[in-house]
Amino acid sequence: MTEREKQTVPKVFNKIKTWLQSLSFRTGVIVLLCCIPFYILSFAQMLLPISAAAKGVLWTILFGVAKTCQYGGLTILGVEGYNRLKSWIKRRKG
Repeated sequence: MTEREKQTVPKVFNKIKTWLQSLSFRTGVIVLLCCIPFYILSFAQMLLPISAAAKGVLWTILFGVAKTCQYGGLTILGVEGYNRLKSWIKRRKG
């Protein structure tokens, strides 16, 4: 990797992070909630009558999408949004 490429990669990630953080709190919550069905699907597909290799591929893809939704949602929410969501959940329980 050239020196120019090494400098470009962090800039791209910073631009993506900045764009995600510019999205609304509601969008962050929706993206974060999207990870739940993907986690369920990543493990539920083990019950399908298909080969072990296909199960491994499906698990990798579905688990990867779940993690992407999780980290994307947390990036959109940011620290303040995360604290806001956490306090909202505590209020509903108690």
